[in-house]
Amino acid sequence: MLMMTRRNAIKNVTLATAACATVLPALAQPTAPRTAAAPAITGPFFLPRLIPSYDAFEPYIDAQTMEIHYLRHHQAYVTNLNKLVADHAELKNKSVEEMLRGLSALPEGIRAAVRNQGGGHYNHSFFWWMMRRDGGGEPKGELAAAIDKEFKSFAGFSAAFTTAATTHFGSGWAWLVLNAKKRLSIETSTNQDSPISTAGKNVVLGLDLWEHAYYLKYQNRRPEYIAAFFKVINWEFIDYQYDRLMKA
Repeated sequence: MLMMTRRNAIKNVTLATAACATVLPALAQPTAPRTAAAPAITGPFFLPRLIPSYDAFEPYIDAQTMEIHYLRHHQAYVTNLNKLVADHAELKNKSVEEMLRGLSALPEGIRAAVRNQGGGHYNHSFFWWMMRRDGGGEPKGELAAAIDKEFKSFAGFSAAFTTAATTHFGSGWAWLVLNAKKRLSIETSTNQDSPISTAGKNVVLGLDLWEHAYYLKYQNRRPEYIAAFFKVINWEFIDYQYDRLMKA
């Protein structure tokens, strides 16, 4: 299969957005990484194959962590989500985003499981878009202006995001969120909860704070992992995501 280039990624995101403006583009992309086996697709959801190679983010995120994180942890969420919807025909045509945005409408018996397994699939699919080999730096354009407005400067944002991610207790995520009033804020969530389950909220940037995302390399030194993440952030995609959400 062809590799996912930044140019193709933006093109494919645009096509996916045109088809369904609210669905996370990564969930519709079947491009495979060089080093990954292609897991069999056994249901409506599948592992989005967007990682160019497991060592793509060295030295900041190690290859072994990426492989385990992607092929074991994320794949487990996909597998479990497919099992959940197998006995609920009314859910098979719903996107994971639709289910997470409408948790209260789901059957009570599987609501918590969809929140966990669907959240794990959605959050990780978004996370893979957050990084690139030659990432880092700062955002541009409208997002840069919005960050300056809310946090005084990019340095102010970085400090606030780092503090939120560092002090979050236990497993979860740190997020840059756009709310219904089109204002940016930083928040954290527990386990695989996603901000999109709250009405009007959308994800602009996310960082996985589960230990499986960093423990092999950084052990209990979460601040070092957070600093490393800033070295690989894919601001090109995040700028695009912000602009898309502002126009929605």
